[in-house]
Amino acid sequence: MLNMILAISGKSGLFRLVSQGKNMIIVESLKDKRRMPAYGNEKIISLGDIAMFTDEEDVPLRQVLKSVQTKQNGALVDLDVKKASNEELKAFMQEVLPNFDRDRVHPSDIRKLIQWYNLLTECGETDFEEPTEETTESAE
Repeated sequence: MLNMILAISGKSGLFRLVSQGKNMIIVESLKDKRRMPAYGNEKIISLGDIAMFTDEEDVPLRQVLKSVQTKQNGALVDLDVKKASNEELKAFMQEVLPNFDRDRVHPSDIRKLIQWYNLLTECGETDFEEPTEETTESAE
């Protein structure tokens, strides 16, 4: 599921991959379902390709989102990311991912994690499990 959800730099929100063209892709906003083209010169990344820095090895975003989901019992995070202090954000991250790398994970990264989690939860995209091999093969 996360492999089809995209973040596009310069555009707020998250997008679902709808179709591919020659020099562009068609994406649909998760929030308002509007479709638009995204071109190759834009920085586009799949949420399935993102990982969080830890003291040992990087942890895939899907595991971090699953940890947030478990901590929140499937509910939205009620922390106001715009008003939260850096200490509050780090305390939240400590509960979610205790061994996160405090030097390389910035407060802006934690804000984005919370915003993405809330957006995905609001839109019903709550399957943060690892894709099985059967699912991966059937998608191809």
